[in-house]
Amino acid sequence: MATWVWIVIAVAAVVVLALVLWSALRARRTRTLQQGFGPEYDRTVADAPSKREAEAELSERQKRREELDIRPLDAGARERYAEAWQVTQARFVDEPGGAIAEADVLIQQVMRERGYPVEDFDQRAADVSVDHPEVVNNYRAAHGISIAHERERATTEDLRRAMVHYRSLFDELLESRQPAGAENPR
Repeated sequence: MATWVWIVIAVAAVVVLALVLWSALRARRTRTLQQGFGPEYDRTVADAPSKREAEAELSERQKRREELDIRPLDAGARERYAEAWQVTQARFVDEPGGAIAEADVLIQQVMRERGYPVEDFDQRAADVSVDHPEVVNNYRAAHGISIAHERERATTEDLRRAMVHYRSLFDELLESRQPAGAENPR
């Protein structure tokens, strides 16, 4: 065979090998993101124009999270916030709307003390999704109900659901363990 034929075969083999390697790396990245983000991965892929853009967004969230100094609460802070939650929850009986607003503020206070930036809701949800992907949809739902309540479009049952949703994130944030991103860097 002529030399040029061997060169074409070699180049073709390298291209095929590169494509196989690229495909394997993409599959690994997808698997890692799916395992790390759980249902948040599916939600982000469904909302994004493409799977590639969704995965890029999730990877950016991870990078941003790694730059944050997220820390657990000390025992005193956990106790103080747990007591504040009990007061907020008790307030729900007489003032459901006020209790929901208070729960939202309490969540933000805990997040701030743990080291999460709290200026923008969407960014808060994105940041918390890295460490608590299993409850971030609850947080979004509770926030949506809170906004609906401000516009007088939420029922008492909606407010009850919001309180339950806020509680799921609150419990996660109060945990004394390190955030998932700190234990197993992605």
